[in-house]
Amino acid sequence: MRNSHLTQFASALFVLTVLTSATRADELSDLRQALQALEQKILVLERKQELKDEAAAAAPKPAVVTAADGRIEIASANGQNSLRLRGLVQADYRWYDAANDPADTFLVRRARLIVEGRFSQIFSYVLQPELSGTVQILDANVNAAISPAFNVRLGKFKVPVGLEQLQSDPVAFFNERSVASGLTPVRDVGLQVQGDLLGQTVNYTVALLNGVPDGASSSGTDFDTDKTIAARLFATPFANEKDSFLNGLGVGVAVSAGDYATTAGRAAGYRTDGQQNFFTYDASVVAAGSGLTVTPQGYFYRGPFGLLAEYVISSIDVQRAALGVREVKNHAYNLSAGWVLTGEANSYRGVTPRTVFSPSAGTWGAFEIVGRIAGVDIDDTVFSGPAAARLANPNTSATQLTTYAVGLNWFLSRSVRAGFNLYHNEFDLAPGAAPATTALIADDETTFISRLQVSF
Repeated sequence: MRNSHLTQFASALFVLTVLTSATRADELSDLRQALQALEQKILVLERKQELKDEAAAAAPKPAVVTAADGRIEIASANGQNSLRLRGLVQADYRWYDAANDPADTFLVRRARLIVEGRFSQIFSYVLQPELSGTVQILDANVNAAISPAFNVRLGKFKVPVGLEQLQSDPVAFFNERSVASGLTPVRDVGLQVQGDLLGQTVNYTVALLNGVPDGASSSGTDFDTDKTIAARLFATPFANEKDSFLNGLGVGVAVSAGDYATTAGRAAGYRTDGQQNFFTYDASVVAAGSGLTVTPQGYFYRGPFGLLAEYVISSIDVQRAALGVREVKNHAYNLSAGWVLTGEANSYRGVTPRTVFSPSAGTWGAFEIVGRIAGVDIDDTVFSGPAAARLANPNTSATQLTTYAVGLNWFLSRSVRAGFNLYHNEFDLAPGAAPATTALIADDETTFISRLQVSF
């Protein structure tokens, strides 16, 4: 009887084990199927995310817009393309002390809206119109920065000759450039190659240009078929030695040479610091041969102190009627200095004030005092001979000009500057000159020019 019960129990246990094993097998099969389905869903989700990431990478990213000190820049997210809007407005009041000088006047000296851009990393462009007075295009060029040592520029730009002329208008020591800059060309159309060598301590520039006379800019029309070559070499040998006393020293020389013809090829006239013509050629005088400009130049900046010096020799072959060709060689010099009273660093690129003008905060910006002596010596040959043969009239044109200037610059912010300049111009006359009492050169010229400038 007992064996029978044991047999029945064993049979029941066996049946239960078989049933349990079958259930577990079904459960494992279901679990495998669930895992496979889950794995498939994960793969689908991962692929969908990959597609989203690829689409996001391919989609154009929003541009980055920045604004500082009035300057607005729109740049691509990767920084390879940009568009920058800048501007310059200069409003003057000019006072003259003599009856033979112009009337005192308010004047908008410059009004410019400047567009600068960059694309494809190496290409950039500048478009700068002048909106005050005669509307004109000052700069319009494209630059390819192949490497720091090799840049190519094509279009209209500043001629690489005069040191003060190459300095940006808003940052010069004085409201008006010196009379020496009147003997250097301003802007021309052509092709230029330039770059920095030897650890960016030496800059070279070579340009092939249509050619413009002293103190002139291209009107967009070439006056003859000849071309001008301009070259400049400028070194800042201690620029990489931050602790050197000579860190802010720069020296160089520039030359331009070409053949010029017609009246458009010679200087229209030379101006005083007060922007009045003190020398003009006779209307019948034309350029009739080679022209050469040479200018050794340099600057030195150390802390709040700045010094800029330049000497210019300008020669050109001219002719009056059929009286033969004569070479005229004029000389000029400029020595300018500045000291920032509030201690900010001085530089060729200007002064950046540590504070802005804010009476409520008790801050006043930065102040700089400046001084200058400059002069022009006209070749005596232009006044030689009888009246019918002279190249210039000694009764209306001076043979020499010496100018003295002092000034105060107030930097209310990085973008706003006020300048107060007093200029005194002394004329030397050619032998036998008898200018009319109303002529500019009949008496020394003293001029006060005040300016409020916004540059951004």
